[in-house]
Amino acid sequence: MKMVNLKINGTAVSVPEGTTILEAARKAHIEIPTLCFLKGISCVGSCRMCLVEATGARGLVASCVYPVAEGMEVQTNTEKCRKSRKMTLELILSKHKKKCLSCERNRNCELQRLSLGYSVDEDRFKGEDFVLPKDMSTPYIVRDNDKCINCMRCVLDCQKQTVNAIGPIGRGFHSHIGSAFDRPLSESPCVGCGQCVIACPVGALSEKSSVDQVWKALGDPTKKVIFFVAPSIRATLGESFSLPIGTNVEGKMVAAIRRLNPYAVFNMDVTADLTIMEEATELISRIKTNKPLPMFTSCCPGWIKFVEQTYPELIPNLSTCKSPQQMFGALIKNYWCQKNSVDPKNVYTVSVIPCTAKKYECERPEMAGDVDCAITTRELARMIKTAGIKFTELEEEHYDNPFAFATGGGNIFGATGGVMEAALRTAAHMLDGEFQVMDFFAVRGTKGIKEATYLVAGHTLSVAVASGLDNARTIVEQVLSGEKKYDFVEIMACPGGCVNGGGQPALSDSVRNNVELMESRAKALYNCDNNSEVRRADSSPVITMLYEEYYGFPNSRRAHEQLHTTYKADKKI
Repeated sequence: MKMVNLKINGTAVSVPEGTTILEAARKAHIEIPTLCFLKGISCVGSCRMCLVEATGARGLVASCVYPVAEGMEVQTNTEKCRKSRKMTLELILSKHKKKCLSCERNRNCELQRLSLGYSVDEDRFKGEDFVLPKDMSTPYIVRDNDKCINCMRCVLDCQKQTVNAIGPIGRGFHSHIGSAFDRPLSESPCVGCGQCVIACPVGALSEKSSVDQVWKALGDPTKKVIFFVAPSIRATLGESFSLPIGTNVEGKMVAAIRRLNPYAVFNMDVTADLTIMEEATELISRIKTNKPLPMFTSCCPGWIKFVEQTYPELIPNLSTCKSPQQMFGALIKNYWCQKNSVDPKNVYTVSVIPCTAKKYECERPEMAGDVDCAITTRELARMIKTAGIKFTELEEEHYDNPFAFATGGGNIFGATGGVMEAALRTAAHMLDGEFQVMDFFAVRGTKGIKEATYLVAGHTLSVAVASGLDNARTIVEQVLSGEKKYDFVEIMACPGGCVNGGGQPALSDSVRNNVELMESRAKALYNCDNNSEVRRADSSPVITMLYEEYYGFPNSRRAHEQLHTTYKADKKI
């Protein structure tokens, strides 16, 4: 590989040919400001914040797209650069709704941070009033175009997901982002993955908050409010309190939620284990009875909606299992309420999830009533801060019984490949009682598509894992064309899985562009798995109790009534 030598602010740097100035600057430990650039998503040079001076170039150049050259000398902070950036920010602010105090991204906004750094005059240019109504048509995302800066990151992320629910509309000052023909987002092909939300550098996109409903329930003396927390939250919540990325904060998280004063705090990893028992049994049944294969996982509501809208012919291939979130709601409203002589009407279930699509899942008519409310990692962090809880100073506490203990397999559900690995551990053991392998390394990692084959009880089990809907589409097209034949496929809508879900903490561009987020977060979950005494769902004492006391056996009639569901075609134009 040919190397190119240059200087950035006087510092010598050597980088591979084809490297951009922006990337080269990082080698010199210099962060050039950006707004439209997002690693792996957007590199269009449209915001003009990253302009620099470089020898051999006419005028200022966009460092995010301009390649380095041998002997080039780059200056990133000249007076000319700073004046240009300041004017760019002031022009952006001329049509930006400056409601910072009440904005979701207050004190965590790229535009706010840069405006402060460049001492802008926010009222220097008086733009024409251009007011667009908030789009609150979906149960999961709010679009406030008056805060949009037209950076296109959300659009490009949606295109990368191959959903194409949004795009630029209009021209000039009146250009804005929206769905085709300016229809509401609810009438678009949006699947609710929320990748657009975490791509947005300002407050133009946010989850539809359920915080007020939860506070209201917590203050209602007639309600027993029960929280249950998804596997990936322990690996990400700490970021909202300035802890290092990938810090496992499970104990502090439980302690913080308990100080919000709910009736109980349970571990959703329990129903991750329960999902595995039901799903593994379903897979084995399909293999033995020649039912539709491959069987696709059904834990991700964004993926489910994608199938219903785009590939309805694959609905028979979806596992009928509810997601761990919906299983837990059903478990509480049925088993737990009966065991504790509690009227389900007096229970208010709150799931803490990494995903905006889970808000939509709560409202699906097939599963209505299982979960009363879903809040994202960001919303939980907001509640903890509002309650004045000093998160980092808390001593670790444990989940409440009987839903405290879960296996290592349940822990890794939040990482791409985790559902597959947990299912393989149990399914292989069910098929061959002598099969004791616990680590299926071939399905681990953040690679978009992973494939593996395993010989189990004389059967060659062919599996695949995909994260990100672009990769999901590739897998689906290969299956439909007959190019690929699998027995079992795991799909997660978000790249990297739930650890990179649309409800996870909004981090600064300097972090997102320089840190391997998915790997660091997933590592925390695999460490939990490695340290677990029990790593296979069928060996969990909680799961054993549930089947012995209530469900009887996996895929029993009662299990199907409460833990399984149906899906339907939902074509969008």
